Amino acid sequence: MLGIGTIARKVFGTPNDRKVKATRPLVEKINALEPEFEALDDAGLVAKTKEFQKRIADGESLDHLLPEAFANCREAAKRALGLRAFDTQLMGGIFLHQGNISEMKTGEGKTLVATFPSYLRALTGKGVHIVTVNDYLARRDAEWMSKVYGALGLTTGVVYPQQPEDEKRSAYAADVTYATNNELGFDYLRDNMKSELSQMMQRGHYFAVVDEVDSILVDEARTPLIISGPSQDRSDLYMSIDKIIPALPEEAYTIDEKTRNVTFTEEGNDALEEVLHQRGILPEGQTLYDPESTTVVHHVNQGLRAHKLYTRDKDYIVRDGQVVLIDEFTGRMMSGRRLSDGLHQAIEAKEGCQIQPENVTLAQVTFQNYFRLYDGLSGMTGTAVTEAEEFMEIYGLGVVEVPTNRPIARIDDDDRVFRTGREKYDAIVEEIKVAHGKGQPVLVGTTSIEKSEMLSQLLGSAGLPHNVLNARQHEKEAQIVADAGKLGAITIATNMAGRGTDIKLGGNVEFKVMEALAAEPDADPEAIRARIEAAHAGDEEAVKAAGGLYVLATERHESRRIDNQLRGRSGRQGDPGRSSFYLSLEDDLMRIFGSERLDKMLSKLGMKEGEAIIHPWVNKSLERAQAKVEGRNFDIRKQLLKFDDVMNDQRKVIFSQRLEIMEAEDVSEITEDMRHEVIEELVDLYIPARSYADQWDTQGLYAACIEKLSIDVPVIKWGEEEGVDAEVIRERLVEAADKAMAEKAEAFGPDTMRQIEKQVLLQTIDQKWRDHLLTLEHLRSVVGFRGYAQRDPLNEYKTEAFQLFETMLESLRERVTEQLGRIRPMTADEQQAMMGQLAQQQAALRQQTDQAAPVAAGNASAATGEAPAPTQVANASALPGFDETNPATWGNPSRNDPCPCGSGEKFKHCHGRLA
Repeated sequence: MLGIGTIARKVFGTPNDRKVKATRPLVEKINALEPEFEALDDAGLVAKTKEFQKRIADGESLDHLLPEAFANCREAAKRALGLRAFDTQLMGGIFLHQGNISEMKTGEGKTLVATFPSYLRALTGKGVHIVTVNDYLARRDAEWMSKVYGALGLTTGVVYPQQPEDEKRSAYAADVTYATNNELGFDYLRDNMKSELSQMMQRGHYFAVVDEVDSILVDEARTPLIISGPSQDRSDLYMSIDKIIPALPEEAYTIDEKTRNVTFTEEGNDALEEVLHQRGILPEGQTLYDPESTTVVHHVNQGLRAHKLYTRDKDYIVRDGQVVLIDEFTGRMMSGRRLSDGLHQAIEAKEGCQIQPENVTLAQVTFQNYFRLYDGLSGMTGTAVTEAEEFMEIYGLGVVEVPTNRPIARIDDDDRVFRTGREKYDAIVEEIKVAHGKGQPVLVGTTSIEKSEMLSQLLGSAGLPHNVLNARQHEKEAQIVADAGKLGAITIATNMAGRGTDIKLGGNVEFKVMEALAAEPDADPEAIRARIEAAHAGDEEAVKAAGGLYVLATERHESRRIDNQLRGRSGRQGDPGRSSFYLSLEDDLMRIFGSERLDKMLSKLGMKEGEAIIHPWVNKSLERAQAKVEGRNFDIRKQLLKFDDVMNDQRKVIFSQRLEIMEAEDVSEITEDMRHEVIEELVDLYIPARSYADQWDTQGLYAACIEKLSIDVPVIKWGEEEGVDAEVIRERLVEAADKAMAEKAEAFGPDTMRQIEKQVLLQTIDQKWRDHLLTLEHLRSVVGFRGYAQRDPLNEYKTEAFQLFETMLESLRERVTEQLGRIRPMTADEQQAMMGQLAQQQAALRQQTDQAAPVAAGNASAATGEAPAPTQVANASALPGFDETNPATWGNPSRNDPCPCGSGEKFKHCHGRLA
């Protein structure tokens, strides 16, 4: 008997069906316009773009313009790429423009889909960002789709790491910019550490299309982007602690694999304390519970996590003596990424690598809060429905399943569950042997490098030729994936999320053409292509006859999405295919989520060795286990976001203040307000409200005026005058301080004074914000313990973070006022000495450049195209009395003079800018 919900869906359709149906009239309009746009010549397509831009400027809405803009874009793609977008691709583009996630299966042409909303939104002139998961895809997609945008009269840019500044600036100035999520986030942080508007790269956050949106906005959202600088070296402490961990007995700690956490037991704490005393790490008489022991306890915990929770070749690899993290979702190396709070250093100590210093956070943002900056956000992926709740709750993004262009013909087998890992792998090798025998290409999915290499050995022993794709073969990724659909190919790959290169049956024609051209550079490209396409057609039919691509997964992942991504590699565009999951009770997911009961049940059933249990109920119970893990991970991310939102509100205030200061020609009004507030606070502190004159601390106020305001005024004498109250003293101090600053401005010249005020303001804001971030990190690490006192840690964090922010703003006002008060023009003798010093520096710089250029040119200029930079210049001597914390000692260099710190850099690139 059918349930009410099932009957309702049959009558009314699902909400998704209704959304898809609502786009059909728009798609029909676009199709009806096709003949009109086909009749235009190439110049006519560009003319249409100009016409659309004018209509938008005149007030026409984007929604009204959509059918014509999409028709123009489809015609441009047809001419530039030879690809005519299917109706389903137009639907995907409509949903993206509306601010949704378009869930489109692998091979449905998501890269082309992104051009439609991007073209429409780029007509506003505000710039569109298309976000990809790696640099290779950003460059590939930008190069490929720039032909479409170029045919429409729009510009395309691509952003990548270590890009020259001028090139990056023009990439962001383009109508459509391709970039990775990491580069966009880091450039946002870098922009908010600049001291001049002209140095900023990004021009706002208008509209973004996020490719592989689930990977970027969910999987990577747990890790904040951090720009950091080095702090003190603690290598000895890490090495000492690392020697202790292996000696600890198993009963000294407990491991919780579900939450990936490890904690010391009470007995473990006692044993640990004893060992720490013996090794001299913990002073005699000091216990682990003393406040002074916080740092040692923290590092011991991180050492324990490094040894017990982080596994080589699964969570990280050691390459060239460095610990490189592996993305658990994509299996890629994450070069440049480091674990925080000393955990990365603990792993380096464990592996005997050189220990890099811990870092101090200079700026940070989470992907959640970065992408919420955009006025319009959308995304594409093959698998988003399982995380629909999170997308809506965190980003306000709806998820729409776009129908496939052709029906899916893939056969999805029920999971096969074996009792042991050995039985499972034996069965896998046999299954691969059968598929390979009939020429069916097989893609084998594994969860770690270690398992992919172990399976590779088994296949090697069985005499089965194969390719392995994991973090070690990262550079050959696109080539290996392109070959995975060839007749009889066997490919072992760690997590296939977001690979970006389609697996085409019979192999990838484009890659075959490139290989042939590389082998025969003088041959006719058209003849080579014709030959390869003819051979490919036969290969494709042979693979289809063998059953299409066979995806064989060796484990279930914690997330259903990752399993679906792997499965979705097969059966693209209506191709035949098959997918199977081979599991054992020894797999991580099965072991953690109650395999004991299943093991007992299988024993009772009397299963023989090598037999598997295959039943839809098993699939259902596994999906329930995965849904539990997904739910828990969502809760963790939600909680992290709630804490980060507190910091984000403060970040927005600070960043918007910085922007206002950079945009302002004259910031004297801001510094004047700060000065007046400091005076107000000083008067309140030393002359309390409703107090008598004999209770005033005028001596303290006099000393504070010299220290904080750099003015010598007769405050003590004023306090003895008849009829003088706190308000009169405040007014006199304001008048004296304003007069002193006016005299300085006159002595420096108004332009120079404005520049000094702006630089002091920006540098002080940045220093205070960095200190504040560190304080918030410490608060975050301890506030969880408030839960034991029946207090909500989040509310406690909000309250204290707000108080800390207010304190930071107060100290900011004081510091700016103090620094500006100490600045003074140089005397003639000081100026002469500085000019002599600068002349010496310039002579040394010229000499060192002459010596260094031939050496550096061989190393750097060929690779980067930049002028070689002599490294020795950093040793040039500084201006006498130079103190980098006190701009008063810097002299008065112009923007293009060498910096008085002696770095050899121009002042505008060194202390004249914000690092």
